[in-house]
Amino acid sequence: MEDSVQTFFLCGDVMTGRGIDQILPTPSDPALFEPYVTDARDYVNLAARCHGPIDWPTSFEHIWGDALSELAQSRPKLRLVNLETSITTAARPWPGKCVHYRMHPNNVQCLRAAGIDVCALSNNHTLDWGRQGLAETLATLRDANIACAGAGRTLAKAKQPAIVTLANGHRVLVFSCALASSGIPETWAAADNGSGLFLLPGLDARSLDILRDQIQAWKKPGDMVILSIHWGSNWGYELA
Repeated sequence: MEDSVQTFFLCGDVMTGRGIDQILPTPSDPALFEPYVTDARDYVNLAARCHGPIDWPTSFEHIWGDALSELAQSRPKLRLVNLETSITTAARPWPGKCVHYRMHPNNVQCLRAAGIDVCALSNNHTLDWGRQGLAETLATLRDANIACAGAGRTLAKAKQPAIVTLANGHRVLVFSCALASSGIPETWAAADNGSGLFLLPGLDARSLDILRDQIQAWKKPGDMVILSIHWGSNWGYELA
């Protein structure tokens, strides 16, 4: 029974930039390029006004609140998040985009504090700080021993899964892909010789063929497959 039933932690959008990054031990430059807020510390002050004083810098564990005790109790065999933050010191935000999320590379330890195994990166914030930011994100996660999927130096790299081998020897293949409908510029798509995201053409038969072929190319008998898809607009309150 232990081998046939596995518990996974599958988490949606995780944003560790802006105010979160500011209260961690190594905050980024607080300058923002948003229409209304130009200093990330304003988000910290707003949170303090709503919920009480915040002692910072804080620990990497603190930002997860009660989630860490819940994870310790459920003991998932794999922990996956959709990381909606570029891990970089890059200073030039993507032009024409209203919101840019960035976390200092030294603060990647906040992901390790939660025991994150895999980050899905095919989303509308991974290239907020350009391809320099993407390259630094990939290198930082690699150095922190956190696997990732959905972005890479080439299309082939972006399409390949993160592979996690469980204690029982079975593999879990994690694929990450996205659609432009989630606010992703089409220029963020990876190419044969260019970095970017695993961006699908749309919700159509062609995309299904692409996903089927990619999964079949990697899946072996006994493997489990997880597919993280980032699609649709923000502020949706109904299941699509």
